[in-house]
Amino acid sequence: MKLFIKYMLSFRCKMVVKSELDKLGLHYTRVDLGEVVIRENLDSVQRNQLKDALLKAGLELMDDRKAILIEKVKHIIVEMINHGEEQPKINFSGFISEKLNYDYTYLANLFSEVTGITIEHYIISQKIERVKELLLYEEYNLTEISYMLNYSSVSHLSGQFKKVTGLTPTYFRKFKRRKLSTPDDV
Repeated sequence: MKLFIKYMLSFRCKMVVKSELDKLGLHYTRVDLGEVVIRENLDSVQRNQLKDALLKAGLELMDDRKAILIEKVKHIIVEMINHGEEQPKINFSGFISEKLNYDYTYLANLFSEVTGITIEHYIISQKIERVKELLLYEEYNLTEISYMLNYSSVSHLSGQFKKVTGLTPTYFRKFKRRKLSTPDDV
């Protein structure tokens, strides 16, 4: 039986889900990307127990098919941007459509209807968050980050970054470095 759980893509969240399943004596074969596959069919009592346990842990068992599909879209995007070895050679729309086996127009309309933003804006916001993270680590220069996140140029990345954050990437890096080194934040 597949269950869909709304949670962040983190090791801690996966561990919490596994722990709650173990406490309830449920046997899982996979805990991945907001999706849990368990061997048993849950009765309403077990389902409610799991739902309550997850809520206490800050997680949500999802029942609405549209919400589940939206979460899958988000997880694919986050996974691609944060954990993909390289960005897909096809465009994001083709990649998402192929992964979920749905028409992209349907997914885009549903996403906008449910979240109030377009998939493209969500992708941009996730890419900018990744750029911020990479800038703070200081392992890569802007050219390397631009290449890693499949921007057409450094100026495209910089323009998009400034539009979203109000800051240039260089200023953001300097500002955060200065802020992190002040004793007030220690």
